[in-house]
Order: sequence, then structure tokens, then C-alpha cells
Amino acid sequence: MEYPINVIHPITRLIVGGAQENTLYTAERLDKKYFQVEVLSGIQTGSEGSLIDEAWQRGIPLILLPELRREISPRNDLQAITKLRKILRQNNYKIVHTHSSKAGILGRYAAIHEHTPIIVHTVHGWSFHQHMDPVRKYTYILLEKRFAKFTDALIFVSKRDIQKANEYKIGNPEKFYLIRSAIPLDEFNPGKYDRNKIRNELGIPIDAIVVGNVGRLSEQKDPLSWIEVADIVSRQSPDSLFLMVGDGPLRGQVEKAIKTTGLENRIILTGIRRDIPEILACMDIFLLTSLWEGLPRVILQALAMGIPVVANQVDGISDVIIQGESGFFEKPGEKHLLAEDCLRLIKDAGLRSSIGNSGRFKVESEYNLELMIDQITELYHHLLNERIKLLLRNRI
Repeated sequence: MEYPINVIHPITRLIVGGAQENTLYTAERLDKKYFQVEVLSGIQTGSEGSLIDEAWQRGIPLILLPELRREISPRNDLQAITKLRKILRQNNYKIVHTHSSKAGILGRYAAIHEHTPIIVHTVHGWSFHQHMDPVRKYTYILLEKRFAKFTDALIFVSKRDIQKANEYKIGNPEKFYLIRSAIPLDEFNPGKYDRNKIRNELGIPIDAIVVGNVGRLSEQKDPLSWIEVADIVSRQSPDSLFLMVGDGPLRGQVEKAIKTTGLENRIILTGIRRDIPEILACMDIFLLTSLWEGLPRVILQALAMGIPVVANQVDGISDVIIQGESGFFEKPGEKHLLAEDCLRLIKDAGLRSSIGNSGRFKVESEYNLELMIDQITELYHHLLNERIKLLLRNRI
């Protein structure tokens, strides 16, 4: 086998998000002696922000495909497949490793028809969920089942998504691999950042308790429920402040809800920030009200910074949060219980500290970026060796 092996990672769009950051870290940190990795993405971004320029700046080889779009469009989708096939054919990729639902389908379709030796797909949370129209949901399930048959390895970032795969009979469990979506612990180290400096910049008093969040202002993240929880907490903890970091399609509704609840002077809405470790350093509690998730990397980032997490119990969150040990979780819709968890932490500095320390330890042991890269490297080598064995058997 001749090294380096050409690898391509198609993803639908490089917005600011966990799947995108995972993909860029993988492309950047895989050993170039063995793997020459390129990322292929559509050009759509949006209010969530873009990682395209950051990818260029980090020296990550990037192919942009304008026809690869999030929305279903027969014309664009056919053009995207045609161009994908041409790119695969010209560059002799040995591994196609897809991410996100749209690129996962189109990328695997192109790889199958170009006879790419190895096809891998990472499930960063399934493309279907309970809040989706049933017809659309089962269409996605059928597509996932169809393409899983031609996938050599399905990588999952959470145990819950493996359970869903088994529940809906998607793929062969023998080809399932749990590889946690990890973070660089050297960047998310609470000892590195000046908490007071960021607070001064944002106009936050040094001694205020801050309940914060970092994420897209989208239906999935349910920021309107976040504001409802903040409203409940604010009535019982009048000195607490709230920090929302991010942007998205619900920005207008979020601003309206803040005014309606009278929290204009209590909630700081920063928009998109890329200095996430510094922003997290000025928080005391991290509150997440997502309705569905794969494995939200921002929770890992918060825990790595020693911040206790309060969240809805959805999908991969229960992989990370141990109730009462590394945070608290409640069933979606239980806003008063989320508020009670926040208030309990607000009133007890010792509890915040112990839970924060426990969360940091869990991330260090299970969600280390070097571990993730090692596991992906090992999987690639395993799949390549299995492919060689298969070719040798077929020659005999």
C-alpha cells in the first residue's frame, strides 16, 4: 500500500457548529504521512456564521461545491452528484468519509458509483427526529437504511444514536464504531483565561453569577425556552445575569422575547463569537435547552472549562451528563425544573465547584481530541487492511 492515502470529507456546509468543527479538526490533525485529507463543502453559510475562511487560514485543503445545498433541489442535487463523481474520479480517493445528512447521501451515492474502496459516514445526530413531519422523517430513515448497506463503517458520536440505528434497523451493528466528538483540551483550559477581563469587556460585574449559552438561535436549540427559564431564574435570583452567544434564524424572535419578559438589562446577546474558551471562562452555569442533539460539543467545552451544565435530556446529552455529578438534566419542556437546577447551583458555590471539577475530569478521560484522532486513524488502517485482504481473497 502506498502512502499517503487520499481521503475526502464531504460535508453539506461549513457553518459554525459541532459537526463542522469535528470535521476540520480531523482533516487538520490526521497524520499527513499516512493520509492526505481534503474537505469538500457547499458554500451556504447563513446567520450561524462561516468556517470557510478559518479552514483556509488553518491550511486545510478545501473544495467548494456550490451545488451542494442543504435544501432538496433535484437540479442542484443532480449537478452536485455529477461534480462529486468527477472529483472522486480525478483525485483517486481511497476513502470517502461523509458528514451531515445531505452530504452523507450525495457523497455516498457518488462514492458507490465511482467504486471508492472505502466509504465511512459519521452520524452527528440523525437527520430525522420526533419534531419532524412523519412523511419527511420516514423518507430520511429509508434513505439512511439504503445507503448504510454500502457503508463500510458508521461512526457514532453518542450511544443514543447507536440505539436509534438499532431501533430503526439502519446498518449492520458489526460496522458501528463509537468515536466521541472530542475537543482540544489545551484550548479549553480554565487556567489559561482571565475571567475578569472578558467580564469587563461585556459589562458584567465581577461578582455576578452568570448563566450562559453558546449556540445557534434555531428551532433545534429552542432559545425561546432558554429565555423562559432565564425569566423564572431572574425572579428568584435578582442579581444573576444571562449571556447568550450566537446567532441564527430566530434572532428576531429572541430579541422580541427578551423585551417581552423585561430582561433587556439582564440578558446580554453577543451575536457570533469565535473566542469561545474566553467567553465560557466568564460563565458560572451553562444552560442548554436543545430539543434534539447528536452530541453537542459546546457541552464538552463547558465541562472542560469546569462549568456545571443544566440541559434537556435529549439524545447524546445523557452520554455526557451524569445526573448530579457533572450537571443536571430534565425532560424537554420541564422549564421550571431546569430553573430549579440553575437556582440550586446559583445558591451553592461549593456544588458549582465540585460538579465543574467532575465534568472536567470526564471530558479529559473520554473526550480528548488526541484520542478521537487516534481512533479514526486506527479505523482507517483497519478498513484499508480489510480491503487488501478482500482483494487478495478474490484473486485466489
